[in-house]
Amino acid sequence: MDTRSRATSPNSMETHFVDIHEVLREEEEEGGEGITRVEDKAKKGLNKPIRVRDTKRTHKNFSRQVSLETGFSVFSRESKAKDERRVLPRSGRSFGGFDSAIRLGGEARKGDNFSIFKTKSTLSKQNSLMPARKEKETESHQRIDGSTGRLDDESVPAGRYFAALRGPELDQIKDTEDILLPKDEKWPFLLRFPINCFGICLGISSQAILWRALSTSPATNFLHITPFLNVALWLLALAVQVSVSVTYILKCIFYFEAVKREYFHPVRVNFFFAPWVVCMFLAISAPPILAPPGSLLHPAIWCVFMGPYFFLELKIYGQWLSGGKRRLCKVVNPSTHLSVVGNFVGAILASKVGWQEVAKFLWAIGFAHYLVVFVTLYQRLPTSEALPKELHPVYSMFIAAPSAASIAWETIYHEFDGLSRTCFFIALFLYISLVVRIKFFTGFRFSVAWWSYTFPMTTASVASIKYAEHVPCTLSKGLALSLSLMSSTMVAVLLVSTLLHAFVWQTLFPNDLAIAITLRKLVKEKKPFKRAYDIRRWTKQALTKNNTVNNNFNGENEMEH
Repeated sequence: MDTRSRATSPNSMETHFVDIHEVLREEEEEGGEGITRVEDKAKKGLNKPIRVRDTKRTHKNFSRQVSLETGFSVFSRESKAKDERRVLPRSGRSFGGFDSAIRLGGEARKGDNFSIFKTKSTLSKQNSLMPARKEKETESHQRIDGSTGRLDDESVPAGRYFAALRGPELDQIKDTEDILLPKDEKWPFLLRFPINCFGICLGISSQAILWRALSTSPATNFLHITPFLNVALWLLALAVQVSVSVTYILKCIFYFEAVKREYFHPVRVNFFFAPWVVCMFLAISAPPILAPPGSLLHPAIWCVFMGPYFFLELKIYGQWLSGGKRRLCKVVNPSTHLSVVGNFVGAILASKVGWQEVAKFLWAIGFAHYLVVFVTLYQRLPTSEALPKELHPVYSMFIAAPSAASIAWETIYHEFDGLSRTCFFIALFLYISLVVRIKFFTGFRFSVAWWSYTFPMTTASVASIKYAEHVPCTLSKGLALSLSLMSSTMVAVLLVSTLLHAFVWQTLFPNDLAIAITLRKLVKEKKPFKRAYDIRRWTKQALTKNNTVNNNFNGENEMEH
C-alpha cells in the first residue's frame, strides 16, 4: 500500500483528504518495504520528515477511497467466487452447517441434519458446528446468515409461510424454495408427527357426543340405539387422545424448536387449541355410567380444560387486535375457526358444571370473534395473504362455529329459540353450499388434518337433533338422521384410510416440510460489482474537485516556505 497524508494548517482546517490506492505486485517486489513521508506542521514550525518503516503484509486485492470531509467511503472487493455462485438445490444439503458444507475434522457428524430442531439446540449447534479454522468459521457463518439456515430467537413471519408453502393446509413446499433438512431422507418420527394429529381425536370424540345424543334424545327414541356405542366410542377417543398427547409431549421434550415452528405456522397454530377442545368433548360425552343425565360435573373439570384454552386465546386474539405481522387479515384461514369453536364448547361445559354466567360470557366472546373471522374470510381482503381458490375439506370449518353456537345457546337457556335457530340455519346453509360442490373436494392428498374437518359435520348433526327435539316433525327428524349418517360414514371412511396409510402403505407421516422452511427466501446473489463501480466512479469524480482545492492550498503553503 502506498499512503499519502497531507495535513492543512491549524488555521484553515477545512479539508482533509486521505487517498489509499492499490499498489501493484510489481511495485511490491521492487520496493520491498514501503517508506511514507509524514509532514507534520505544528505551530512551532517543526518540518522534519519522519520515515516510518511498514512491515510487509500479505497482498489482498483491495481498494478503498476515503474522504474525511464528506465521511463517505466505498469498498470494492473482487473475488473469483463470483463465478461459483449458484442456486441451491432442493435437497436441504446446500446450507452450510447442516450437512456437508460445514464438517468437523473433515467429515460431517452423524445426526447434525436434525439436531437444529432439538430442544435447546441453538447453543449446542453453534458449538458443534464450529470449524477448526477461524477462516472456515467466518465463511460458514456468513453462508448460514445469508441463507437464513440458522435457527435463532427470531420467529418466522406469517407471510413467510404463505410465500414458501402452498396448498390449503400450507404443508407443501414451493418449487422455488429450499428447506433446512434433507428432503430425500426419512426424518425421525417425532419430527414427522404434526400437531394436526389431534384432528383424529376431534373426529372420534365428537362422534361420542353424537351417539350419546342419538341414544338419549326423545327425537330419536324410535331408533332404539344402545348406549354401549357411546361407551365404545368414548373409550376409543380417550385412548387415541392419550396416545397422541404422549407422543406430542415427547416431541416437545426432544424437538422443541420444531414445535415452535408449528406454533408460528398460520394454520397449525389453531390446532394448539385442539387438545383442550377434545378434553372438553370427552367431558361432555361421558357415558351415562360415569355422568348420569341431569347431574352436574365437577367445576375443576372446567378449570383444568378451559383454563389453558382461555390463556392461549388471550395471546392469539391479542395479536389479532393489536395488529402487526400476525393481525387477523394476514393469518386468517378456515382453520382459524378452531380458535373460536372452543369458546362455545367451553360454554356448554360451563353450563354442565352449573356456571351459567360463565357460560354466557364465553358464548359472547366466541360469537363476537366468529363474526369477525367469518366476515374476514368471506371478503378475502386485499391485505390478506392469498387463500387457495380450490375447495378443500378445510372449508367444512365454516359450519363448525355456528353449529356449536346453536348447541351452546340451547344448553344455556334450555330452549331452541330464535337466536339458536338462526345460528343453526346459517350452519345448515353453509353445509348445503359445500355438499352441492362435492366434486371440487376430490383429487387432494390425504393427511391426518382431514380428521379435524369431520367434527364440524358432527356438530351440525348434533344441532339438527336439538332442532328435531324442539320442532318434532318428519322433516326435522329426517334431516337429523341424514346428517348423522353422513357424519358417521365420513368418520368410518377416514378411520379405514388412516389405518391403511399407517400400517399398509406407511405413508401417514411423510416428512413435515412445512417446519423446515428458511427464515427468508433464498435467491441468487446479486452482482454488486456494477453498483460498487458506479459508486466508486462517482466518488472519484467528487474527490477530484477536493484534490484540486487541496493541491492549490499546498501550493500556497510551499510558496510561503
